[in-house]
Amino acid sequence: MPKHGVCRALLLLTAVVLTLAFAGAASAGTYVVLYKAHGVPANAGQAVRTAGGTVLASYPQIGVIIAESSQASFRATLMKDNAVDGVSATADFATRLNDGGTDSADAEGPPQGDLPNTPATDADSLSALQWDMRQIHTPQAHAITGGSPSVLVGDIDTGIDFDHPDLQANIDVANSVNCVTGAPVPGLAAQDDNGHGTHTAGTIAAAANGVGIVGVAPNVKVAGIKSGNADGFFFPQAVICGFMWAATHHMDVTNNSYFADPWEYNCRNDPVQRGIWKAEQRAILYAEQQGVTVVAAEGNDSDDTAHPTQDQTSPDDTTPVTRDITNACVIIPVEVPGVIGVSATGSAAQGTSAGQYADHRKSFYSSFGVGVTQLAAPGGDSLFGTPPFTGTAGRVLSTWPTEVTANCLAARRVFDAGAPGALWCYQQGTSMASPHVAGVAALIISRFGDSNSPNGKMRPNQVKALLAQTADPQACPTELPAAYVAILGVNSELPQECQGGPGYNSWYGNGEVDAFNAVTHTAGN
Repeated sequence: MPKHGVCRALLLLTAVVLTLAFAGAASAGTYVVLYKAHGVPANAGQAVRTAGGTVLASYPQIGVIIAESSQASFRATLMKDNAVDGVSATADFATRLNDGGTDSADAEGPPQGDLPNTPATDADSLSALQWDMRQIHTPQAHAITGGSPSVLVGDIDTGIDFDHPDLQANIDVANSVNCVTGAPVPGLAAQDDNGHGTHTAGTIAAAANGVGIVGVAPNVKVAGIKSGNADGFFFPQAVICGFMWAATHHMDVTNNSYFADPWEYNCRNDPVQRGIWKAEQRAILYAEQQGVTVVAAEGNDSDDTAHPTQDQTSPDDTTPVTRDITNACVIIPVEVPGVIGVSATGSAAQGTSAGQYADHRKSFYSSFGVGVTQLAAPGGDSLFGTPPFTGTAGRVLSTWPTEVTANCLAARRVFDAGAPGALWCYQQGTSMASPHVAGVAALIISRFGDSNSPNGKMRPNQVKALLAQTADPQACPTELPAAYVAILGVNSELPQECQGGPGYNSWYGNGEVDAFNAVTHTAGN
């Protein structure tokens, strides 16, 4: 997530750095109360009131309460309770958007499931601009299935534009929610007032309706889970609420194009950071246990996230403090067990066979890491994409709310005469890569899921394994442009080095996601 010089201007980044609240500081605001047990004691509400607070939301499944208090002694009072693991004020813990080993399964893949599936077309008015979809073979996949309306993807982001003509048919309004305060407000309250969430939702599920673009899974349903506010800040209580909503409302997949927690890298030995990331981790793991496949962006710092050495960009809403860090410090959600981490690629040169692409390159801004990167997907690369898909056209085109037109640079705006007043926008970042994988995950569940499965239609480890097995392997490059080599890690200030073989490496994981291979469970080659 470049935060300096030309990179800041070039990227719609998924920067997600939160401001660290001082452990002893007390101020009016919202608190995450983490209990040692995965449960909330019966007297928790009274204890919060006695300490001078009010319970905003309770998540007994994971032992977390979201509370509000103006009492300076609130944290200290609750910490005297032996049942409490941590109490953290969240006022300065927002993540801000700044961007513009796999479980094994049968190599033959699962049998076809019992969900209703229909094909989809890729002939909408702006489809010719979607290099990203052709690169991962979604048109071929759509000849088999465009997904099932029985499958629901939760887009944990800044909300969704309920009025966008390319999304309206597929939005599940009832299962959408505004989680910004930490207490869920269902329905139309999830309206996107930033733009980022509508963009990611379009990549997942824009309808094949003749206008605009076609999403990866144009027949599935998408719910906007608004955990980011108008300014692009993601506070811990909102992230926890988002995952708990997804878990309890039977989402099949969530897309997460952000980082969460006080600092970009969250260290286990910090008492305040630990309380926040443990609460978020519990929510993510609970969602996975309920059958939710969790997909997350890797980040845009050009850093090796598996071998962190420094964090120079946190906190991002005050003065950053350079910290020396180790593998004891992790990024949430991408480094939570079971989460599918996604790096970004740019447009590749067309090969000798129609529809086949070669020489894919990790986007210059994309972070990477052995064990962190599971898959790669198109996120755009305005500098090193292959003409004609470079510059603005080398970014990813998707839906955008007209109410926040100003948040999309004028040069990146696209309009469609067939849908007067509607807007599409070019953006790039691992934020744009992650929803491609979430969409393919939705196609897999649509094709092979079982409506009678007790915890979701398909287990997350099955989806993750099938994504890995059917990805298009990408070997580490043997040669890179000099200008690319000169782009160092934002935090590490080190050159970007790819580690591993053609089957798995730090830049591409198991390879670039392949929608056609996934729905036919054909092994990547």
